[in-house]
Amino acid sequence: MPELEKNFARIIENETAGDPMCEGVKWTHRTLASLSEALEKQGSPVCADVVKQLLARHHFVKRKMQKSRTRTTVNNRNEQFEKIAALKAEYEAAGNPIFSIDTKKKEFLGDLARAGEVYTTEAIKTLDHDYPSWATGRVIPHGIYDVLNNRGHINLGLSCDTATFACDSFARYWSRHGRRAYPQATSMLWLCDGGGSNSSSHYVFKEALQKLADRLGMPIRVAHYPPYCSKYNPIEHRLFCHLTRAWQGVVFHALDIVKRLARQTHTSTGLRVTVDVIKKAYQTGQKVAHDFKQTMRIAFDDELPKWNYTALPTQGSQIAELFTG
Repeated sequence: MPELEKNFARIIENETAGDPMCEGVKWTHRTLASLSEALEKQGSPVCADVVKQLLARHHFVKRKMQKSRTRTTVNNRNEQFEKIAALKAEYEAAGNPIFSIDTKKKEFLGDLARAGEVYTTEAIKTLDHDYPSWATGRVIPHGIYDVLNNRGHINLGLSCDTATFACDSFARYWSRHGRRAYPQATSMLWLCDGGGSNSSSHYVFKEALQKLADRLGMPIRVAHYPPYCSKYNPIEHRLFCHLTRAWQGVVFHALDIVKRLARQTHTSTGLRVTVDVIKKAYQTGQKVAHDFKQTMRIAFDDELPKWNYTALPTQGSQIAELFTG
């Protein structure tokens, strides 16, 4: 065994690369078979399983790359995370709802291949290319995750991901589920990413949010995660990852398949998901009303106002008939 260890160390030393920025990170491009062959040439013939054990003994484990580093330094990143934590504690203590909100990447309908594997009795055959132009339709999954109750809701839009769609999606959810779960709510907190249909920098989202606050007759407090931090938004790891697992390897021949599998999404820790479909058509490229900035009832925080603000309902507004299109 000492001779085997010596030969292995000699081979791996010449075939190891390292990270110049981190002394402990090393890797080798050699396969188990090629290392086994090299050891045999050194007079230490062993099978691939023994080579795997030798690699583990020298702390070489097969790993995937982690996309966790950013090239950009975001000012006030930690301050915003601390603010979000304080807001969550405040709303939870008051019994007011906390919603994590985001749009998942669009899915295409039709006989197109999709990532993932499922147990089947026969091979699943699809078109040889998955061009979007060959799709029979597309689905925009907009998600609302109830942080306090561990409940998820997915609205499947059939048009475009716009600010109006995002707010209509929440109105649909609130009228059918949210209001019943929080009958005594006096305010709500939204945790959002900084881009997309709920962009922190676009007034078109704030205008849609203002209209929604008027419809609900309730203040909507918004806290955006800093740029490049969307993976910290609870919906990503508490709802969307499980939804991806439920959908993987399944051909979306029809909308009903997407809806049924989304509704079946659950976890052992109690997550349950409700699903709806929004057929209304939305237009991209919408602009805010010319006088919105003068008349809006958006109250920006003194601290980090670009990421933190509240849409206040117009005085005397009533809860209107919610979106049913």
